Amino acid sequence: MAKKSIAIAADHAGFDLKSKLVEDLKASGYDVQDLGTNDATTSVDYPDFGRAVAEAVTSGKAERGVVVCGTGIGISIAANRHAGVRAALCHDETSARLCREHNDANVLALGARLIGEVVAKDCVRTFLNTEYAGERHARRVAKLG
Repeated sequence: MAKKSIAIAADHAGFDLKSKLVEDLKASGYDVQDLGTNDATTSVDYPDFGRAVAEAVTSGKAERGVVVCGTGIGISIAANRHAGVRAALCHDETSARLCREHNDANVLALGARLIGEVVAKDCVRTFLNTEYAGERHARRVAKLG
């Protein structure tokens, strides 16, 4: 069975964490689309990277997305401006699990200045391995569209 295709991007503040997540995802066999940025020293605008992941997910080029900036807030707002994206800012495994189970989130947002590498990797694994529960949540998720 082929592994999911994951689009991932970050601004300069999230670059280091994104790089570690890319390594972990590839080692786990995921098809990873690294959409930038490519260094931590050049200041860039997080909306550009939130948009890149949103477009990859909504076009079907990626099944799910991960976005990273300093707090995760700005880049999650940027991603959520695109129809069909349900980006969830998560800080722990529980929020990563529940955003999938209850909200059918398709983009995970992380704050590199707020959580460590181990927690971030746990969030990504949980996000990618949790199925949407549907049923009673479907009516609510449909209202998001």
